[in-house]
Amino acid sequence: MSIIIKNGRVITADEDYVADIFIEGETVSLIGKNLQVKADKTIDAAGKLVMPGGIDPHVHLDMPFMGTYSSDNYETGTGAALFGGTTMVIDFVLQTQGKSLYHALEAWQGRSNGNALCDYSFHMAVTDFNENTKSEISKMVNDEGITSFKTFMAYKGALMIDDRQMVGLMQEVMKQGGMVTVHATNGDVIDFLIAKHRAEGKLAPLYHYLSQPEITESEASGRFADMAHYTGVPAYIVHMTCEGAINQVRRAAQRNQKVFAETCTQYLLLDASLYEQNFEGAKWVMSPPLREKKDQAALWGAINQGTVQIVATDHCPFMWEQKQMGKDDFSKIPNGHPGIETRMELLFSEGVNKGKISLNKYVEVTSTNAAKVFGMFPKKGCIAVGSDADIIIFDPNEEHILSAKTHHMHVDYSAYEGWKVKGKTKTVLMRGQIAIENNALKIQRGYGKFVKRNKVNGII
Repeated sequence: MSIIIKNGRVITADEDYVADIFIEGETVSLIGKNLQVKADKTIDAAGKLVMPGGIDPHVHLDMPFMGTYSSDNYETGTGAALFGGTTMVIDFVLQTQGKSLYHALEAWQGRSNGNALCDYSFHMAVTDFNENTKSEISKMVNDEGITSFKTFMAYKGALMIDDRQMVGLMQEVMKQGGMVTVHATNGDVIDFLIAKHRAEGKLAPLYHYLSQPEITESEASGRFADMAHYTGVPAYIVHMTCEGAINQVRRAAQRNQKVFAETCTQYLLLDASLYEQNFEGAKWVMSPPLREKKDQAALWGAINQGTVQIVATDHCPFMWEQKQMGKDDFSKIPNGHPGIETRMELLFSEGVNKGKISLNKYVEVTSTNAAKVFGMFPKKGCIAVGSDADIIIFDPNEEHILSAKTHHMHVDYSAYEGWKVKGKTKTVLMRGQIAIENNALKIQRGYGKFVKRNKVNGII
């Protein structure tokens, strides 16, 4: 199958030009002006933006959590990603404490194999670092192509590891050529505040937010950065939300340390006032929680300064019925919200259209940097000869309204219900195949492939 995309305005992380793109099989074959080639299909992209497909390196599909499962599985979640312009996701495999990394990997492979629509990879979340776990790190990196290892500094008794385990893991991952990523919040302080609020009968969703003040994130971010500096391991902080945490990354840079940072769409656009809506605020209960307006300004600034390199989603949806588990106790509300489908359009509308980021920066933070940081560039994250033909054709002028009535995520509410957006994904190519066209899915379940990733060195 060959496709030529004609007359589009091609936007990459560092270029902006009008050209034709010729695709043969799964990869880009030629790029140039007025290409004279025969193709099985011609797409006229005049007046449209042609960009690399989005890469969302932080999703949770069909994930067991708090006695239930996130409501999007590999088929529905990756399908929704494609509708929004994301062509690659990285999910988190969660080790069960007391069991091996391979035990967890096999469970996630059972959910993902043959079900994904877009390409995907895995981070390995290490929740029990011991000698047996240590022996598996090399196999994950060299045999499985899983080169990033997630740690939690919260959720004691289920996911959290202590600093002793953290340093041990960092030393081994450094040795094997991988990266350590972190959920950086101080779990002990959070648990103390949760218990305090519950004892005082303060059980509304607002107290989820008040149990995780900014200091719990900034302290943990700094402690993680210090341990990474000591061990030398490439380091990455997921879902950064606040000015205090950003300043910890800046502090690390002053000693010539590179700590990669990711934020999420919701932290750029939404704030903690949503928790004041009685139980309706449960829709936005996630960890870390939404923050303040000053933190939004700090995050946009950090993106433009290069302190924050990636905008992801932490997509972890739960049906409203599942959220009701915490109707009488905020600590029992499943943490997470839906965002995999809306990231690309919201960030364009609120970022590019409102002058907060450039078009090139938009591509950088939604695709290219994730490919570079996580060992997939230039196969993914760019439009170049020989790269995978993961391409979106985007109308920068089409206006539409976000709603649970029209989204494709398997969840019965939208975190952005009624939000007016300017800019829409029109056509999506996934490894040279038309995946989305005329608002319809054109590929079959199982088309998405697992992507083995290269070793990383903490440099992009």
